[in-house]
Amino acid sequence: MSLVEPIARADARGLAASGLACLDRCLPLLDGDDEALRPLWATLADEPGRDWAQGLTQVRDKLAGPDATGEDEAALLARRMLAAAPAECSGPALRTWADACSVASLRIHRLLDPAADAAPEADVPRDGGAAGLPPLVAAELRRQTGVLELLAGRGAAGLRPALEVSTEGRRVLRAVVSRRARGRG
Repeated sequence: MSLVEPIARADARGLAASGLACLDRCLPLLDGDDEALRPLWATLADEPGRDWAQGLTQVRDKLAGPDATGEDEAALLARRMLAAAPAECSGPALRTWADACSVASLRIHRLLDPAADAAPEADVPRDGGAAGLPPLVAAELRRQTGVLELLAGRGAAGLRPALEVSTEGRRVLRAVVSRRARGRG
């Protein structure tokens, strides 16, 4: 299960959906409601990215958070994903963003996985399988691959199932974040 190849082959819709899905699964870290990214998902249904810049502005306004000084590394990584989203839903910047979102989301899941080893700064390998990875990280790797496969195989028709995969991952991460907050309190 390699993520490098599907990202390299993805079209603009696939790249935008891949990056957006990573961000969507990390919404609990941004205190965003489940509908926060809907404007961006909607732009991908027709002509990919036609209203992307406008949707991105709406999302950034809605998820504008506190000064980053009080946030932990996982939340900072999620904020950087949103901040780095390109204004155009095309070109090399979109591929760079989708790739960076993949790396950041896997790192976030490693930071939050209670079963992860003591070296959370290590990058999660994206060119191999999920064997040997902590459960939360392995599941995120499978979700990222699944989203890319859905979009590659179905085009616009893959958006709804990709969103469902993302929603499932968001629920899992929301539970992890909630458990973590209770443990600190």
